[in-house]
Amino acid sequence: MDMLDSRAAAGLPYAAHRGKKEIVVDMRLELVPLPSADVDRSKAFYVDQVGFTLDHDVEPGNGLRVVQLTPPGSACSIVIGVGIRDPHAAPVLNLHLVVDDVDLARRTLISNGIDVSDVNDMGGGIRYAYFSDPDGNSWALQQIST
Repeated sequence: MDMLDSRAAAGLPYAAHRGKKEIVVDMRLELVPLPSADVDRSKAFYVDQVGFTLDHDVEPGNGLRVVQLTPPGSACSIVIGVGIRDPHAAPVLNLHLVVDDVDLARRTLISNGIDVSDVNDMGGGIRYAYFSDPDGNSWALQQIST
């Protein structure tokens, strides 16, 4: 048993790839900044149409506005606002929302006025549908069935 296998067996953190420098610090992706030219329009899109929870909408001063939104069931949020990113920055592409039923998720978004692609069956139980927000940030609804 090598060092990585023994660390795993002992329940200790270890680098995921052999031959890489070992990193034992937890790193959680919890917030993704998205560009938004119109914060109120984006907030309405994510809350009213996609169904994200509004966590924060604060203006701490100096012209800064922070709007944090979280998809249902997710530990990772998005943030839009003023002073967060250049509102004219290139959109963020192909963010994944993992769902149990891509057909249901697609129908729900369509019923809320969102243009969602047809479901693409990639084989092996992997299915996708795609949509974008008003600023061109794109999302994939991903279902993986085993």
